[in-house]
Amino acid sequence: MKISIGILGGTGPAGRGLAVRLASAGYEVVLGSRDADRAQLVASGLVFDGAGSVSGGSNEEAAAAGVIIIATPWDSAVQTVKTVKSLLTGKVVISMVNALQKDGRELIPLYPPRGSMAAQIAAALPESSIAGAFHHLPASEMENLNSGIEADVIIFGDSPQARSTTLEITNDMNGLRGVEAGSMSLASAVEAFTAVCISINIRHKAHTYVRLAGLDA
Repeated sequence: MKISIGILGGTGPAGRGLAVRLASAGYEVVLGSRDADRAQLVASGLVFDGAGSVSGGSNEEAAAAGVIIIATPWDSAVQTVKTVKSLLTGKVVISMVNALQKDGRELIPLYPPRGSMAAQIAAALPESSIAGAFHHLPASEMENLNSGIEADVIIFGDSPQARSTTLEITNDMNGLRGVEAGSMSLASAVEAFTAVCISINIRHKAHTYVRLAGLDA
């Protein structure tokens, strides 16, 4: 039986894309939102191909799952996790949050006080195991199971358990390969590179993603 996965802020494009891939891989997914009715509506409209499930509910209901993914906007991420802090004790929490700001046709990275959003979340959840992943994935290609995406997911964090769990979950999803990069010290660089990916997509009207050559298959 695969562990359940809750996605806080799961009704946005990034959360929906992950939910579709996770459910297709057999996971039970709970989309969390401040508006539980909206989460239920979004979950009911998702199309996936597998033995898993997607349901919608409050962020509290999503936080009750076994593993938690943070997919909220960057400026509400820390406050959101603080409201469900007690439910996240002892759990693996995966941040896919990027602090970005639009500037013309480009996105530019912002640097919070601790240098990255993953570090901000880790400071807010000292009794959870934090990893970072899923930053560079095009949401529309993730939600479309026929997109043919073959993307690498860069995984970082100070907790070996969090990195290992994130790697396992990532490799279970069709079209994704997890790549362990290292510790939380890499968070700032990984998150900031998202601005480059999105800016390229805006300029070239594309849906690019990261693929690392030279690694063993």
